[in-house]
Parts: sequence; C-alpha cells; structure tokens
Amino acid sequence: MGRVGRFRPILAGATLRDRMFACGGALAALCVTALLGAIVVGHTAALPYLVAPIGASAVLVFAVPASPLAQPWSVVGGNVLSTLVGLGVLALVDDPFLASGLAVAGAIAVMSLLRCLHPPGGAAALMTVIGGNVIAGAGPLFAFVPVGLNSVVLVTLGWLFHRFTGHAYPHRTRRADPAERRSRFRAEDVDRALDEVGEAFDISREDLGLLLREVETQALVRRHGEPTAGDVMSREVVRVEVHDTADTARALLLAHDVRTLPVLAADETVVGTVGLRELVRPGACVGELASPPLTAPADLPALALSRALTDGRAHAAVIVDAAGRLRGMVTQTDLIVALCRALTDPV
Repeated sequence: MGRVGRFRPILAGATLRDRMFACGGALAALCVTALLGAIVVGHTAALPYLVAPIGASAVLVFAVPASPLAQPWSVVGGNVLSTLVGLGVLALVDDPFLASGLAVAGAIAVMSLLRCLHPPGGAAALMTVIGGNVIAGAGPLFAFVPVGLNSVVLVTLGWLFHRFTGHAYPHRTRRADPAERRSRFRAEDVDRALDEVGEAFDISREDLGLLLREVETQALVRRHGEPTAGDVMSREVVRVEVHDTADTARALLLAHDVRTLPVLAADETVVGTVGLRELVRPGACVGELASPPLTAPADLPALALSRALTDGRAHAAVIVDAAGRLRGMVTQTDLIVALCRALTDPV
C-alpha cells in the first residue's frame, strides 16, 4: 500500500454506526455543557464558560468510552488537577516558555501518580499558563469553575448518552470467570508480554486478556468452523410453558436428567430458560422465574458457543428460528462432542 497505507485508521473496533453516534453525542453534550457553564459563570463574566480542553475530552468520552483515558476520574481529575498544576506554575515561574513546559510536564506527573491520566489535561495545564491575567486573577477557583464544572457535566452527559448506545460508561471490565481460568494463558502472561513489548496501550490489562481469549475462540471457529449449531443440537427438547408451575418444571428436570428447560410463550417463541437455580426463587409460575435465554441461530458455528457455555452462567444454548421459535438446544455435552470431533479432523 506504500505511503498511502500509513494513513489507514488503526482504531480497533470502530464502526460507522459508533462514529456517527459519537458525533451526535459530542454535539449535544458540548452544547449542553456550554449552556450550563454560561448559566453558572454568566455571559458577561471575564472567565470563559467553556474551556477548549473539554472538546478533546468529548472525543474520548464519546468516541472511545472503553479507554482508561476516558473514564470519569480521568476526565474530572485529569482536567482539574492539571489546571491546578498550571496555576501553581503560573504563580511561580515568570518565563512563559519555561512555564509552558513545566506545566505540561507537571500535569503528566500528577495525573500519572494519581491514576487519572487524561491527554486533554496537558492542554488544560498549558491553557492555564498562557491564559494571561484573567486566569491568574481567578486563582484556584478557575480549576473548579469552569474547568471542573465542564468536566462533571460532560461525564454526566456521557453516562446518560451511553445508556442508549449499548456501551457501558463508565467502562466495566468483566470479572474473571471459569472459562478464563481454563484459557491457555493467564494474567501474568499478559503482564510479561506487555513488559516484553515495552509499549503503553490504551486498553486495560483485563480488557486485553478478554480480547485475546475471544481471538482464541474466533481462531478455533475459523479453523474448525463446522459443524453448525443446527448439526449438533438436540431436537427432542423438554420444555415448559410460561404458565406452568415451578413444581412441574422441577419434576421435568429431575425426570429427564437435564439442567435447563426452555420456557415457551403461547406462540411457541422462547422467552426464557429455567433450571434448579431459578426454581428456588419465589414465584407463582415459570414465566416469573425464568432467566433471559441464551439463544443462537442454527447456522452459527457450534464452536462459537464455546465461550458462552463455559463462563459458568449458561449450561445450554437455545437454538431458534428467525421468529424466535424453538428448534433445538446445544448443551455443554453437545459442545464437547463437537469440539472433540473438530480437533480430530484434519485442518
């Protein structure tokens, strides 16, 4: 690809849908942040009601909400503390060139030590130093109004926005589960690999480990993509209906020696699953006790279910058609058989 290839985007996981949502979220958030800042600070005040580094913070909060640099403590702490560092340097150093460098360097040091590294914080520190008498006259208050106020409002709006985009914000790293403990690598392996590479990556160690485990699963599916879930599923499935009692479901589980029963609505669509774990809860009927089902289409590669069926939460996947009606079930035993067959077949 030559020189043109150097300009390829390298942001992993970015989709056009997410980017459009990020643009819309940033547009709305900056407008609201500016409006609230103007109400608090006042249009005629000497201080700005919206500081420039908040624009860079918005890029992180809305475009890469899973980044450690975009988390609430990073945004609020990074911007406020960096501004305080800039104010301290402004009071002690007269030379503007030296003050600029010291402010940014000091901001990096403080953010690193307090675990709130946030790139716009460097801009906040620099802005404070070069802001002139207006910022100097405001004193430490400037770090909290408008900088802190802007940051808190932006984080709050980011939290509200991402509730509707499908992204968790603040980002929550999934806790270790049994599937991770059975993986071929451990957390210390990730640490040693990061030490060996010697680079800092914009991703947490836990998320990196999760990504590597998913890569393992996808590589297995690519190499041994057949059979599909429809090929290995059990077609004679014991099921219950939403109005059946807990006693009925319990009797079926014990009589057929199964761990999971799909729960069907009147139109034969799957609305949940129950096992002995759900049946200990209080409830008048199975429909009230059911957990959300793990469903999959029949044409999904069976090995793609390996992670979902080894995380300690689900014992079976319900195979459904396009209308959500029951077609079969793939249990952990079915998956083990499919995996053994795949691994003994030539690649």
